[in-house]
Amino acid sequence: MRDLVKLYFDERNIVNHHISSFNDFLSTPDNPNSRMQRIVDDIRVPTDDADRGVIRLDPERTGGRSIEIRIGRKRDEDGSVDPLAKPTIRIDEPKVMEANGYSHDLSPMEARLRNLNYMSPVFVHFDIIEDGVEKEIPESERWIHVGDLPMMVKSKGCNLNRKVVELHREREISDEEYQEELVSQKEDPREPGGYFIIGGTERVLITLEDLAPNRVMVEYNEKYGSKVEVAKVFSQKDGYRALTLVEKKKDGMVMVSVPVASGSIPLVALMKALGMESDEEIYETIVSREEMANIVYANIESSFDKKTYAPNGYHTQEDAILFLERNFAAGQAKEYRTKKVESILDRSLLPHLGDTEADRMKKAIFLGRIARSVLELSLGERKEDDKDHYANKRLKLSGDLMEDLFRTSFSSLMKDLKYQLERNWGRKKSDLNISSSIRPDLLTHKLLHALATGNWVGGRAGVSQLLDRTSNMSAMSHLRRITSSLTRSQPHFEARDLHPTQWGRLCPSETPEGQNCGLVKNAALIIDVSEGFPESDVKWMLKEFSVGPVKQQCTRVYVNGDLVGSHTDAGKLVGEVRERRRCGLLSNEINIRYDEEMDEVIINCDEGRLRRPLLILKDGRTMFTRKHIEGIRDRKVKWNDLFREGILEWLDAEEEEDALVAVEAFDVPDRCEHCGRALSPTDVDWMNPGKEGDAVLKCRYCEDDFTVPCKITAEHTHMEVDPMVILGVASGIVPYPEHNSAPRVTMGAGMAKQALGIPASNYRIRPDTRGHLLHYPQVPMVQTQTMEFMGYKHRPAGQNFCIAVLSYHGYNIEDALVMNKSSVQRGLGRSSFLRSYRSEERRYPGGQEDHFEIPSPDVMGARADLAYASLGEDGLIAPESEVTGSDVLIGKTSPPRFLEEETDFLTPQKRRETSITVRPGERGFVDSVMVTESENGSRLVRVKIRDERIPELGDKFCSRFGQKGVVGRLVDQCDMPFTEDGITPDLVVNPHGIPSRMTIGHVLEMIAGKVGSMEGRVIDGTAFSGEREESIRDGLVRNGFKNTGKEVMYDGRTGRMIQTDIYTGVIFYEKLHHMVSGKMHVRSRGPVQILTRQPTEGRSRQGGLRFGEMERDCLIGHGAAMVIKDRLLDESDGTQQYICGNPKCGHIAIMDRHGSLYCPVCKNNTSIYLVQTSYAFKLLMDELLSLGVAMRLQLEDLR
Repeated sequence: MRDLVKLYFDERNIVNHHISSFNDFLSTPDNPNSRMQRIVDDIRVPTDDADRGVIRLDPERTGGRSIEIRIGRKRDEDGSVDPLAKPTIRIDEPKVMEANGYSHDLSPMEARLRNLNYMSPVFVHFDIIEDGVEKEIPESERWIHVGDLPMMVKSKGCNLNRKVVELHREREISDEEYQEELVSQKEDPREPGGYFIIGGTERVLITLEDLAPNRVMVEYNEKYGSKVEVAKVFSQKDGYRALTLVEKKKDGMVMVSVPVASGSIPLVALMKALGMESDEEIYETIVSREEMANIVYANIESSFDKKTYAPNGYHTQEDAILFLERNFAAGQAKEYRTKKVESILDRSLLPHLGDTEADRMKKAIFLGRIARSVLELSLGERKEDDKDHYANKRLKLSGDLMEDLFRTSFSSLMKDLKYQLERNWGRKKSDLNISSSIRPDLLTHKLLHALATGNWVGGRAGVSQLLDRTSNMSAMSHLRRITSSLTRSQPHFEARDLHPTQWGRLCPSETPEGQNCGLVKNAALIIDVSEGFPESDVKWMLKEFSVGPVKQQCTRVYVNGDLVGSHTDAGKLVGEVRERRRCGLLSNEINIRYDEEMDEVIINCDEGRLRRPLLILKDGRTMFTRKHIEGIRDRKVKWNDLFREGILEWLDAEEEEDALVAVEAFDVPDRCEHCGRALSPTDVDWMNPGKEGDAVLKCRYCEDDFTVPCKITAEHTHMEVDPMVILGVASGIVPYPEHNSAPRVTMGAGMAKQALGIPASNYRIRPDTRGHLLHYPQVPMVQTQTMEFMGYKHRPAGQNFCIAVLSYHGYNIEDALVMNKSSVQRGLGRSSFLRSYRSEERRYPGGQEDHFEIPSPDVMGARADLAYASLGEDGLIAPESEVTGSDVLIGKTSPPRFLEEETDFLTPQKRRETSITVRPGERGFVDSVMVTESENGSRLVRVKIRDERIPELGDKFCSRFGQKGVVGRLVDQCDMPFTEDGITPDLVVNPHGIPSRMTIGHVLEMIAGKVGSMEGRVIDGTAFSGEREESIRDGLVRNGFKNTGKEVMYDGRTGRMIQTDIYTGVIFYEKLHHMVSGKMHVRSRGPVQILTRQPTEGRSRQGGLRFGEMERDCLIGHGAAMVIKDRLLDESDGTQQYICGNPKCGHIAIMDRHGSLYCPVCKNNTSIYLVQTSYAFKLLMDELLSLGVAMRLQLEDLR
């Protein structure tokens, strides 16, 4: 059903989930109940205040006056927000304030070029209420700027958003006009957006995967060699997350571990402290089966034990609270003890159920249900919960992450505002002035710091990452990445494994190799992350469906993990809910499942569930008909129409447990029974979807109909939209992945992100620090459908190579590649490496500043005049100048550092030379020089260097199947093997690299590319539905080749025919960014580390080449010990030290100011000897001395 996949991508782009999540967070006119608004509505300052959305000043600081500042929307008497109330927070379009005070709209490209933050100003509406009377202030003065919010590119708040452009033009615009607008803004029209621009660099928020909050998870914990039944609940509300643990001890006692409190509390004590005093009520809350009764009785009886639980046991609520006070605040004042226990019960314990005294009974009931789950596990009536099941996982998209960050940042700002207002009141004793008291930088800097460093709320690191712009594919994949919260240093084998519930939600192949394998994942092609639906509305709906109080003989009903009642006929309830959802009467955010084994109905309506679309089946037929197919092709049907008509639905991992999914409706026969042509799934059209009986197919070649058996049965509930959508964007470009070994597809997906191509159409103006550009990129001869959806045809990364599979005189051993030198000279594999350098004329305190100029000879550190020969009078190099390593690009001088050098009182200090130079080891031509201004008005210069990279020995190439290798030899065309037709391959690959790696797709693509190039058409290699092998082999025969794909070839050096036929064809190869010219490095003497005096490491630091353990062993094996001494001592950190010759001493001697040598320990000054040693050894001795360990050296000559 490719028509459905095309329909989805006609309306949505590849990063749609990120943008829609951020739009849900933004406070825009069409989103009055945004997450930003809800944060403002729910804020409490001070935090222990009952009223939300209000800042209440301390009466002691305001002379006894009652002063409130309302920032949230007005509330009704029952405490709920008035739905008709106007929003109290808004954002403007991204702007920049220049140094001269002028403000104007900011475009993403301007932010990149000028190192600016792409941010929108945030305004909040303040109402001041003094002694119960609202102060009269003009409406314009009530809206106050509170800070700036980083804006996601292409979101509703971005200047590039289509609706924003239409708003500026005051009319609707066509697709062509919108593309023209993007081009005029210097943007790539195919740019998907979904990232932020911080300090001129693009940063992306990685989707985080975590355990579902507010869910009871039961499992066994190993303690002292025995299994203990434990239930965990990660209770979450307003960004605060608290873990509550309930476990059953060996003696049957059920204990609860509460966050913020050390130790564990008996369950019954906690339930009684929460207000459930009746033992009978506790019994009924916990017990669901008679086998549990004895354990619960034992727990209730223990409450009378005054010895163990002093002072009075915990039979009543008062006793229970006294017991908790004694446990958590022993020895403290009564008032403190009471507040401590109240804080634990109301704030720390299960915060998602509420934080007031009225919510305590709910918490007691919920604790009883947790205990019931533990006892059911103990009695074997339920199994452990699977933590890796995707029903127990939730995703945090950019909107959720920004919500957490904005909540803490905005709360800090409001607390600071309260402090400033109270302080100013004490000083001035006059009217409140919010605009002068608020500090917008506080909010802005907190948001910027988190996005710039990746350090997020809750202690998580690496949430924000630099967007990978190696190629268009790498950027797309980065925006769809999902990362687990587990640490990569620990095994976590089960968490890394593919789980059945990840099918169709996460790509099974695209994951990194190495430590992060299985922890960093990528989304499948079509996914939806639920945005949530109010739980209260679902509970009201369930009352209509006769869901009543919990009864033992009835099916229990859960909503988001919370037990809300029971029902006598679970099948009927589930069926009615699904029917209403499919008719559009219920939100499609709701998913429902009936677990027959546990006799439970599970309803989910929370946010963060990863869902996938499936076609609905009824009585062995689809609801999807021929009319719908034609409507899609005529562009009359929209994606959401299919959901409203009950044809498609989104299923989460929980509801899919109820479903039996058919992969496809029928098997396509190998050949058409009428014309005899070989058939592939795309060669037939299904003529009778939605009807019972056999499937009627129409042949694309002869247009005759024939029937095949239908695979859909009455038991099937759903059918896949298309099997290819289980793969992600990087795996999706691998043709015929179903024919390959799985690790090779993983490697192919990884290599696709390192391939060189066209990263973006505006690469000439983009100021990326480093970039690659393939000179002659080509569209593959063998393509997949995924390429069309992600625009790979417009931003390709590779070329079609003619290759032969044979050994070539040993030069292609171990995956090395023999390349045709003439092909390289014609432009094969040729690319450019682009490196950007930048510098700014900074201003310093005291009025001093940097200058772009040719440094004069009297400047400290000035180079020879010849070094500045390429610079113009302004100190900048001219475009198209040739440069090599360490050449000056931007001449610059800076003021001297503070107290850097001593000068006479009247002599001015010399300026420093701080020119920007080309990195050592790099070369090229100056591509462009750009002069602009930074935000504070200082000059900013960017110089881009272009280096042509022609394939050479050691450069890495790869097919789309992970068949990677480096160039082993460049051979003249006259020496290359050739076919009878005179075709010379561009590449010769080793035949040993294919069978052992089981890359059958590689072999298939070679003959498919051959057929495509002969017939002038593109071959479809899409997963599960591409052109079949038989059809391709028929194409070979049609074009005069053998159907095996092999040809007679002749040795170019001798002219003789090679004794065996050679497999040859056309295949798409990628040039990877791992090139010799970027890694080659040599040095003689150079910089050393200050501490160890050993050569620095790394090419960028002009470091030495590592002489490692294996190199050492090699030289020992050759008996070349003096070479080891030369490498590891003389040429590394060899030093000479004076050693005390006293046999009882052996410390390092020192030289006094007169030049006399003596031992500082034993005062010996006669027998002092000069010894050659490694400086690292001397450093070790000093470090041991600092620990109080004295190492004594004994000289062998004195023994």
